[in-house]
Amino acid sequence: MSTEDSAVEPAGETPSATPARPIGRAGSYSKGIARRQEILDRAIEVFRERGADGTSLRRIAQAIGVSHGALLHYFSSREELLVAVYEHAEHRRDLDKLDRGRERSVDVMANAALANLEVPGLVQLYSTLLATSLEVETGPAKEYFTARFERVRDNLERRLREDQAAGIVREDVNPARTAALIVAASDGLQIQWLLEPSIELQETLETFAVLLAP
Repeated sequence: MSTEDSAVEPAGETPSATPARPIGRAGSYSKGIARRQEILDRAIEVFRERGADGTSLRRIAQAIGVSHGALLHYFSSREELLVAVYEHAEHRRDLDKLDRGRERSVDVMANAALANLEVPGLVQLYSTLLATSLEVETGPAKEYFTARFERVRDNLERRLREDQAAGIVREDVNPARTAALIVAASDGLQIQWLLEPSIELQETLETFAVLLAP
């Protein structure tokens, strides 16, 4: 859900101009790579307008405006497409953050959650895919979220250590445990927000800035 380099964003990561290995087929030539990105960009807009409902891959293709065959050329299943859409949305958000400079560790999750709320279907998509990853032993969602949580925790732990060295985070807290706790809080609050939109998601996550201040 994201959490930052998100869910609800869910957990946060270090912004990068280079995405991870593409989910599904990347396309053999520059035209194919551009077409795949165009499909994902359009899919994000569809989710922004309609949310991620339980429709088939064929129905998603119709909503995006491509043929079913074209979608299957890049993604072998609905799950693979949805994971790729979420990963692509996070990457776009991370590119936007490159212009804002480095965030404090205590702001990472709150800012990611706020960015997620700008795409109404993104938090729901994150929660749905995360639930799917828990129901199977292998698959696109399982592989993606297992790697993502490890990456997010490691990134947040590193930021916390840097902020401790800079004197803006308490020295008496364990960075690894605190990182896991912040990620858990972000995801849990996003689930609560899905059920009750009046939950002050960003403001609640910002409480960590008070709790961790020296």
